[in-house]
Amino acid sequence: MKTNEITFDSLPQAVAYLVDEVAAIKLLVENHQTLPLAKRVPVGIEEACRIIGKAKPTIYTLVRKRLLPCYKNGKKLYFFEDELLEWISKGKKKTLLEIESEVEAGYKKRFRGTER
Repeated sequence: MKTNEITFDSLPQAVAYLVDEVAAIKLLVENHQTLPLAKRVPVGIEEACRIIGKAKPTIYTLVRKRLLPCYKNGKKLYFFEDELLEWISKGKKKTLLEIESEVEAGYKKRFRGTER
């Protein structure tokens, strides 16, 4: 349904369409699924440098050490943006609050059965 076609008479159909779309999104969220990517377009090394904020020599080093996901066709390297962003997210450092809550949860779990 196109947004520029909504009139007062077509308002009930537009609302029904939106309700269906929200229900589909809710189902995806509840099942921890992601929306399908319309198209995965590979990017070159310059774009990869911009995405992860590293210089070309650093990118080449990470690729050589097989730490950064990439694809090679001939002499050119290709990357997918979603894989680069996932690579960045895997390097997340925990905050002090997260560490403290993990320690507290482990402490409670460990000593829960020994209390009398």
